[in-house]
Amino acid sequence: MKHYSLVLAAAGAAALAQVPTQSARADFFTFSTGNPDGLIATASRPASTGKIETESADDFVLTQQTMLFSASFTGLVTSAGTGTISFPRVTVDIYRVFPNESDAARTITVPTRANSPGDVELTGADTAEGNLSFTTTTLNPTFAAANSILNGIHASPNQTTGGEGAVTGAEVQFNVTFTPPLDLAPDHYFFRPEVQVENGEFYWLSSSKPIVSPGNAFAPDLQSWTRNEMILPDWVRIGTDVVGGTTPPTFNASFSLAGETAVQAVPLPPAAWSGFAAIAVTGVFRSKRFIAQRLRRA
Repeated sequence: MKHYSLVLAAAGAAALAQVPTQSARADFFTFSTGNPDGLIATASRPASTGKIETESADDFVLTQQTMLFSASFTGLVTSAGTGTISFPRVTVDIYRVFPNESDAARTITVPTRANSPGDVELTGADTAEGNLSFTTTTLNPTFAAANSILNGIHASPNQTTGGEGAVTGAEVQFNVTFTPPLDLAPDHYFFRPEVQVENGEFYWLSSSKPIVSPGNAFAPDLQSWTRNEMILPDWVRIGTDVVGGTTPPTFNASFSLAGETAVQAVPLPPAAWSGFAAIAVTGVFRSKRFIAQRLRRA
């Protein structure tokens, strides 16, 4: 008899288990800092033969759990004058704001770490690891930025150089896809792309600060930061520390993100519950008839 009781209980549980208790909805997520403004272009590249790693990063905020499927960023690609330009490697890293993923107790070599990216990345993707793919679109064969940063990234007290002057190249948009998507919790982050250029350089282009249409303004919108292997793991502010001046400028960098927020639970109307209960009860009665038939045959 105990065996048939278990069958009866299982029948009711199975009927309820087949019925979802909620309907689900996911929202498409997009974010953009807007179009390049031509004010500054800053190097962002992985280490390669004869070149040290140099990073530039700008921030964004997520208010919900989000899966990032893709991103785009726009920069200048300059030519070394010899050979064919190619892009052997593209990477994207996501940092949280300092002191996350950082040693906050050590002595820093820069003016401040407040509101900078952390020492090390939280997550990322890389063509070298097979979890990032990309395409490129040339937006303008000739585009000029009024200032640039390539080699002039130094520790205190020599962090302020004013920049390295105007730079001209092709305006290229890089469109990247993350496989698998980057799964990020609600938080304040920095987006850091790098492009390796064979026979040239990649400079990430700035965008308006504060963000204007078609960008998506948010608060607090932090300024962009940069570093190279000489000051690692510290970062310096591109405008306040490197460019400097009586009234230092602040910059954003041109990028966009696309993905999907976490599934939203949508409560079902009360009428639906009565229907599901009827399904469960029907399953129980059918199980009872089945048991009775087995007993008679026995």
